[in-house]
Amino acid sequence: MPRYALTLEFDGGPFMGLQRQSHGPSVQQSLEEAAQSVVGHAVTLHAAGRTDTGVHALGMRAHIDVERAFDPFRLSEALNARLKPDPIAVLDCRLVPDDWHARFSCLGRAYEYRIANRRAPLTLDAGRAWRIARPLDAAAMHEAAQELVGHHDFTTFRSVHCQAASPVKTLDRLDVRREGDMVIIEAAARSFLHHQVRSMVGCLGLIGQGHWTRADLVAALHARDRQKLGHNAPPEGLYFVKAVYPGDN
Repeated sequence: MPRYALTLEFDGGPFMGLQRQSHGPSVQQSLEEAAQSVVGHAVTLHAAGRTDTGVHALGMRAHIDVERAFDPFRLSEALNARLKPDPIAVLDCRLVPDDWHARFSCLGRAYEYRIANRRAPLTLDAGRAWRIARPLDAAAMHEAAQELVGHHDFTTFRSVHCQAASPVKTLDRLDVRREGDMVIIEAAARSFLHHQVRSMVGCLGLIGQGHWTRADLVAALHARDRQKLGHNAPPEGLYFVKAVYPGDN
């Protein structure tokens, strides 16, 4: 069966997450229903990662298998037409080998978290950023974030519902920068634990506001205890940015 790799952009606000849920709409359900109406048979969407309720994607990679060949451009156009009015877009579609897998072939994943650091309510960014009114020290946040980079037991930053076999992960990058009123946190790793990025961002937010120090963050990491987490950032500021595969430039 021909296999097509898809690059997806979506607003996570209306969905219960990417993965199919019995209690509400999901990105997977919308995409599978759109695909079925195009190809004429049931399909299963496999994605590079799972996203929670309210989490967005700028470049989620996924794949579907279909029973007959389609021109990739025409397939993407047909999917986008069927996806309306759901806030999901197929940015790219290409034929890939049968052994290419959106999840298992993935070598790395990158997320971005956006904090709107201003007193005024959000209008254009409502539902797409975490607003913190108190001034943030982005430089202090970045310096403290480097304590989390590397190979660690991230139990403190792991959801109690996480299904990963081990809390030990290698965090390749955690950078913080300011762009005007927006503070951007970028995280990259081969894989992440459930809620890991949001938990790290929540604690960095405490540091930026002066409620925590760098030492407090280190103590939380070494505690390996979810009860020592300072704060779990809300989902609306989180974006899945990209997935990396063998042969990518």
